[in-house]
Amino acid sequence: MDYLRYGREKRYWVFSSTILIALACSIVSFFHPQWALPFDAVAVATAALALLGLHDLLQTRHSILRNYPVIGHMRFLMETIRPELRQYFFEADTDGRPFPRERRAIVYQRAKNQLDKRPFGTHNDVYAAGAEWMLHSIAPAPVEHTGFRLTVGGPDCKQPYNASIFNISAMSYGALSANAIRALNKGARLGGFAHDTGEGSVSPYHREAGGDLIWEIGSGYFGCRNLDGSFSPENFAATAADPQIKMIEIKLSQGAKPGHGGVLPGPKVTAEIAAIRGVNVGVDCVSPAAHSAFSTPLELIKFIEQLRGLCGAKPVGFKLCIGHRTEFFAIVKAMLHTGITPDFIVIDGKEGGTGAAPAEFIDNLGMPMRDGLAFVHMALLGAGLRDKIKLGCAGKIITGFDLARAFALGADWCNAARGFMFAIGCIQAQSCHTGHCPTGVATQDPLRQRAIVVGDKATRVANFHRETVKSLAELLAAAGLRTPKDLMPHHILRRGGAGKVMSLGSQFVSVQSNDLLQGKVPQSWQKPWDMARAEKF
Repeated sequence: MDYLRYGREKRYWVFSSTILIALACSIVSFFHPQWALPFDAVAVATAALALLGLHDLLQTRHSILRNYPVIGHMRFLMETIRPELRQYFFEADTDGRPFPRERRAIVYQRAKNQLDKRPFGTHNDVYAAGAEWMLHSIAPAPVEHTGFRLTVGGPDCKQPYNASIFNISAMSYGALSANAIRALNKGARLGGFAHDTGEGSVSPYHREAGGDLIWEIGSGYFGCRNLDGSFSPENFAATAADPQIKMIEIKLSQGAKPGHGGVLPGPKVTAEIAAIRGVNVGVDCVSPAAHSAFSTPLELIKFIEQLRGLCGAKPVGFKLCIGHRTEFFAIVKAMLHTGITPDFIVIDGKEGGTGAAPAEFIDNLGMPMRDGLAFVHMALLGAGLRDKIKLGCAGKIITGFDLARAFALGADWCNAARGFMFAIGCIQAQSCHTGHCPTGVATQDPLRQRAIVVGDKATRVANFHRETVKSLAELLAAAGLRTPKDLMPHHILRRGGAGKVMSLGSQFVSVQSNDLLQGKVPQSWQKPWDMARAEKF
């Protein structure tokens, strides 16, 4: 670490100034006794601030104070005086709209093991369009205390994975700092849940703590590529053999920017990044919009079969944000044609995504998670494939109710990125792309990321996971249910326009098992189902 930068960084200037002023006043007071009283007073005051700044640098609980000694207290002062200021000045959402303060507070309280109860009733307008609630029972069930897990692995899987119902969604090293990755993975190990690597490959920081990993493979094939960018079976097999890697996830698209590639500029491709991703140092690192290893649904299914053979038959699946329904129906028909199925599918909603993306992609492209999840669940059910494939989902999932709603729509497990980022200190300062993240979460600056004390933040990650799953268990018990599998769409109601109340089940197309195979295709699905071909997207 370049400690000389302490003097050059603007955020340390106040702290440095207190030291210099204290020294200067002490010297003046010593050589000019007649001025001793006022200068001694200033020296004592600034020395006290200097000691406060030193304490800020050395303490391990607050990332802001470690990166902004002395002046960081202004944030907490504003929270004390007017909590709403935090919402507008410190924690705007990535699209410029504040993420609901109450939901952020839930994460912070649970991560810190603080009481998350609150008085004076709901903070939501229960009569507004979009309001949702879960039906409770007069005969509640006992609260399940053992946690909820599921086995991921279809008929062709020889190393099924016993997964938690709540896991860390895909975030790459490079997008996040080394200490952020360390804290997330250690938290996953402490809490017994999985950590998705993101498409930036498996870094040394993912491996240090030994937490369970889901290895995401994107169109750049980072960590399993040849130098020309094509897929390398040999490199894939070598990495996938690591017992820490529990599942393989092919990323077809992501909610933040479906159908959009990415470029890491050459100057940012350091020797470390190059080694992790399998690219050349100093050369633009391109993640194409489309995969080169396959171009049709049948080729995708064959690629899944190839990966399963190369990794020792661990669970292999894919992630996507739903776009054209015809294309997903084409994948379903490819499964039916070949008899080969993925072990899992993860539905990424357009409303999710912690990374940067063009504004139009964030706001106007892709299907929201609930719609995509309900569609995929019913499509697989109608094709007689649902019992062979587990469904995960991601898209602004923060609370136990968010989990419950996803399970009611057909999910087997949920992933979250935003909530776990909050748990390690993210305040959504919207400076991820600048390298100046104030809490050290989304930066490669070693001086800034020292703000993250891995052990402390890992505990908060595990706490947030445990308390969120616990809240789901309490909701289930209040509804008279025992497991997430018991949740159905009719258990959750939603207020629509003109005050009309309907269940989630009445909002989405519903089919019965094997309906599509028997020609019982819903009218709104008829055209995309008929157009779908296993030979083309």
